[in-house]
Amino acid sequence: MTVSRRDAIRMGAGIGALAWLDASPLWARQDAELITKPIPSTGERIPVIGLGSARTFNIDPRSREAAGPLEVVRLFHERRGAVIDTAPSYGRAEDFVGSAVSAIDAADDLFLATKVNVEGRGVGAALEQMEASSRALDKETVDLMQVWNLGDNFRSLDDRFLPAHLEAVAEWKRRGRTRYTGITTSFSQQYDLVEAALEREELDFVQVDFSIGDRVPEERLLPLAAERGVAVLVNQPFSTGGLFSRVAGRALPGWTADFDCHSWAQFFLKYIVSHPAVTCAIPATSDPEHLVDNMGACVGRLPSAATRRRMVEVFESL
Repeated sequence: MTVSRRDAIRMGAGIGALAWLDASPLWARQDAELITKPIPSTGERIPVIGLGSARTFNIDPRSREAAGPLEVVRLFHERRGAVIDTAPSYGRAEDFVGSAVSAIDAADDLFLATKVNVEGRGVGAALEQMEASSRALDKETVDLMQVWNLGDNFRSLDDRFLPAHLEAVAEWKRRGRTRYTGITTSFSQQYDLVEAALEREELDFVQVDFSIGDRVPEERLLPLAAERGVAVLVNQPFSTGGLFSRVAGRALPGWTADFDCHSWAQFFLKYIVSHPAVTCAIPATSDPEHLVDNMGACVGRLPSAATRRRMVEVFESL
């Protein structure tokens, strides 16, 4: 059975359980110092919790359904979040991010990351797509331009088009149109190719899927990124491993207060961002309450290596 995050909370605490957010330490800590980590290639520090946009922001910002997602972006900025990750392949999400950020005049405060993928259409097409992304985000210099899924499609998941994409993003970096470059994957089938790219290319970022329920990247990808001095963005921190289904109806262990953890979402996120190689996790949400909950993982303490092992033991016992 797949259980949503909201249902998992309600099963654990009864109807109206989300009201705890109003009085939780998250609201009290709005002005607390955020946990940040450095981008290895420059030393610039960014908060360890960012904001994704796949599926959740594929909407018209003028529509009635946009009210919650627009509030998510406003709250994210209010709580001094920085990294928002999007892509032209996410339907209307990139345009939505641009509109939402412009509405609160926050482009200069935020670290906006997007992606390029034109498959085999070449460097020129990649440059055109990146120009369109810059216009959509209303940002002349995009903070991070990533090659989405190594430049290939879901059917082959190869790296045959990666050189052309990397040539395009490198050109943009030389021209000052992007501050950082990177590659992404959301498929374990590409991990060997990602490792090869990390070994041979000069990259600032790599983005992978990783969660306490899917710890395969800890085996080789994360250590290699650390060795190569490449920042790691983590996507799908809740989507892999059926996390909320596993914890539905269960209370947090009392000892999680030792690292300032107040919800299962924070438990999952703090496990990820406490890994030495991980720079930032980018959970996507269209729910303002969930955004505030997620940002609670960006304050207080992080679990130690020994505590991370204990967290895995708890999760595996569920």
